[in-house]
Amino acid sequence: MKINPQCVVSLTWTLKDTLGEALDELDEPTEFLVGGHDLLAKIDEALQGHAVGDVLELHLEPEHAFGDFDDQLLYLEPRSCFPAELEEGMAFEGLPPGCNPAAPADRLYFVSEIYPEHVVMDANHPLAGIALRIALKVHAVREATLEEVGQGTLGTGFFKLDTPPGA
Repeated sequence: MKINPQCVVSLTWTLKDTLGEALDELDEPTEFLVGGHDLLAKIDEALQGHAVGDVLELHLEPEHAFGDFDDQLLYLEPRSCFPAELEEGMAFEGLPPGCNPAAPADRLYFVSEIYPEHVVMDANHPLAGIALRIALKVHAVREATLEEVGQGTLGTGFFKLDTPPGA
């Protein structure tokens, strides 16, 4: 069976930056809904017409991956608003009470820097501004169920941590 919209593909991948440094590797095949919200549009598009055993090598510029880095999505917040056990890289859904009320509540924020009195919170995707190289291998293809199509996702949207601007 060839990959088409509204089917489920089982993939493994190696994700690298343009310098060849590995950013992520998925060794165990994982299912994604093609034509849904699980994959970036360029990956979804590139998979069309491929079949089990195919390997794809893609180069994605930031605008086709996780967007450009936006320094307007950096927020300097009081350290006192955060738990004592705070580490760089931790993620928060929205900012805690006492932080900037103008910051979007529906974003995922990452701790990028910690100072004695302040914390820098970053609402950019961790891979924003990075051109990516991804090697995908197709392990299985099947028709999606009506329920899967209706949900628009299998819940394994690695490539979709948040809604990109303009989506």
